[in-house]
Amino acid sequence: MASLLDSVTVTRVFSISSASAVPSISPVRFLEFRGLKASRSSMTQSASLCANRRSTFARGGRIICEAQDTTAAVEVPNLSDSEWQTQVLESDIPVLVEFWAPWCGPCRMIHPIVDQLAKDFAGKFKFYKINTDESPNTANRYGVRSVPTVIVFKDGEKKDIIIGAVPRETLQKTIERFLVE
Repeated sequence: MASLLDSVTVTRVFSISSASAVPSISPVRFLEFRGLKASRSSMTQSASLCANRRSTFARGGRIICEAQDTTAAVEVPNLSDSEWQTQVLESDIPVLVEFWAPWCGPCRMIHPIVDQLAKDFAGKFKFYKINTDESPNTANRYGVRSVPTVIVFKDGEKKDIIIGAVPRETLQKTIERFLVE
């Protein structure tokens, strides 16, 4: 690829006083790409940030930062139309339901927020997710036209609705408002 770009020519057209255009060809040379370079100081700096997670392979390569352990994460259960009545409407504590779809990018942004809130408010609030593609009847019954949509239910009634991917604080304030009542 580098040898191909070394000999690219560019045609320039300019006018001469006699009003006739004469093309002029001049070669243009591009710098050769030799890959990315990592300085020792930037590698040392990165390694010091994650020193407690450093691993060494047999070949001598290093993983500077490993992924976080996600086994302790609380996964919010998915509901279907058939479980709706018993799990949400007949619940003795408030319920937050996230209506989502697998193709929805903002839904993927809000999933970890709902998972963390489920962990924080365990026992005080129930959390469920419902896939609108698999359970469209429930979504239609509550007028869900956009995903993600979060609806809070208390005593079997829809009490609040939040449409779109919102910050954690917005959902947390909504939950806390229903815990006080």
